[in-house]
Amino acid sequence: MMMNGRMLILLALIALLGACDEDRPRSGKTGAQKPTPTAGSAPGANGWPLYRGNAALNGVASGRLPDQGEIAWTFETKGAVTASPVVQDGVVYVGSCDQKMYAIDLKTGKEIWSFETDDMIEAPAMVFEGRLYFGSCDFFFYALDSKTGELKWKYETGEKIMGSPSGFRAKDGTLRVVVGSHDGSLYCFNGAGQKMWTYTTDNFVNGTPAMLDGKIVFGGCDAVLHIVSTETGGSLDKIELGADCHVAGSVALAGGKVFFGHYGNQFICADLEEAKLEWDYPSPRHGFFSSPAIGKDRVVFGGRDRHIHCVGRSDGKPKWKFKTGRKVDASPVICGNRVVCGSGDGRLYVIDLKTGKKVWSYEIGQPIFSSAAVVDGMIIVGSNDKRLYAFKSGM
Repeated sequence: MMMNGRMLILLALIALLGACDEDRPRSGKTGAQKPTPTAGSAPGANGWPLYRGNAALNGVASGRLPDQGEIAWTFETKGAVTASPVVQDGVVYVGSCDQKMYAIDLKTGKEIWSFETDDMIEAPAMVFEGRLYFGSCDFFFYALDSKTGELKWKYETGEKIMGSPSGFRAKDGTLRVVVGSHDGSLYCFNGAGQKMWTYTTDNFVNGTPAMLDGKIVFGGCDAVLHIVSTETGGSLDKIELGADCHVAGSVALAGGKVFFGHYGNQFICADLEEAKLEWDYPSPRHGFFSSPAIGKDRVVFGGRDRHIHCVGRSDGKPKWKFKTGRKVDASPVICGNRVVCGSGDGRLYVIDLKTGKKVWSYEIGQPIFSSAAVVDGMIIVGSNDKRLYAFKSGM
């Protein structure tokens, strides 16, 4: 009966929060923690093994992008591809609303293997030490052999999983994987699929947990920024954001700061050590779902006001805005002096980071809610037209 009551509450919150179905300062600071080896520690190096490229989720790729791109290949599924692709060792992994996870050859676009679940896969996957981890709308969290697609283990949570997992090595050297669920919890598993700890919030955990220096940082649809210990799952700190400030997207970490937007029509920078807000960038009528890309002195993120925004990293002052035809829920990637981002208007845009001017674009024709992976000058992104697209350097 308690579970039925909880499910009714969750369904009511879905109606109230809408797109969240689509993420008092606490005393007692902790001392500095030792860095924890994490999945994708080096941005853009050796692939794009998890959502946003690395465990800090800062959306920065190595290398550079050309002034023109062309399609290298497309891969067709039987459902919309809203999940964001990941890439490791020449293999692209992406889920589809046709309920399957696919492994695809990066060079040829040919299928290597597929694995079927019992519902849509909208969550990005993670490749970590030979395993592919991902969640599905069937409530299960899966661990597969990344080369063969063989199921190693799965765990049933209380609701669907929409965010990517993140992985790290604990202090004792053992592997750990964390993932959030719409049942309101953040789960930590070991490599064998045993649950190590659970951290519970008051609403959906929709985004991907960011990780740095022994801390897991994520926003919830409970309108709270949570800072959690990787080792124990205990709360290190919280920032309460206020009514209607639900965080449905993922945060990004850089330089001791956390950057994110919420449905209270603000994009925010907060200090992690002090657990306090540093600056905010307001939007008159629209919230933010897109996760930011963090450059050396600039932050870039999409908005539901149909713009891609660029602000100063230190002060949040606007640098430029790029107008698209529909809302931008996809998350941009910074690669050299370029920004890559899809839009609900069905176009993929490549923009000059300094000026905000369009370098080139490609019209797919159906909304792009998938966030791109950028590897070796290639752009890989999914679309609602049921295809995964790979772009290479043009002539």
